[in-house]
Amino acid sequence: MTDIFIDITLLAFLATTAVAIIKMRNLFVVIMLFSIFSLHSAGLFVVMDAADVAFTEAAVGAGISTVLMLAALLLTKDQEEKRPAHKARLPLLVVAITGAALVYGTYDIPSFGDADAPAQQHVKPYYIEHSVEDTGVRNSVTAILASYRGYDTLGEVTVIFTAGIGVMLLIGGRLTHRRRRKKDR
Repeated sequence: MTDIFIDITLLAFLATTAVAIIKMRNLFVVIMLFSIFSLHSAGLFVVMDAADVAFTEAAVGAGISTVLMLAALLLTKDQEEKRPAHKARLPLLVVAITGAALVYGTYDIPSFGDADAPAQQHVKPYYIEHSVEDTGVRNSVTAILASYRGYDTLGEVTVIFTAGIGVMLLIGGRLTHRRRRKKDR
């Protein structure tokens, strides 16, 4: 019962944050709300026992993306110039149809943690029985993340590393630019 309450609360936070993002005109506030949205998403991933995805969402979505958007905001104005002249009925219709199709597509998915799900019947037993002999690692979780899912994990680490390098280049370039301007004065 507590899990359902936490899930509904996090989903309500996500929905409230999304509505607030749509309503705001101050771009700094929108960036901060996007960061909060990413943190709420990371919280949902933790509740679903996907700690690696939650870490990536928190690092890339809430961390590095926020820094990059704030850096971009330095180059622009902080307010949206004008309100759109038209109503967004067609985009709303497209989003509603796409959302309905996605919800319809979830009806065949097994319940979360279902012991009769295909992944529990075929993949999980193989990993438990063969992970030590296949990888030489005694811990099954480490064997799965480091060996069986090695390319996926490498991809996540590469994304975080690349984003970090990008932020360092942006911040470093900005500081160098300021130092040059001070010297020229």
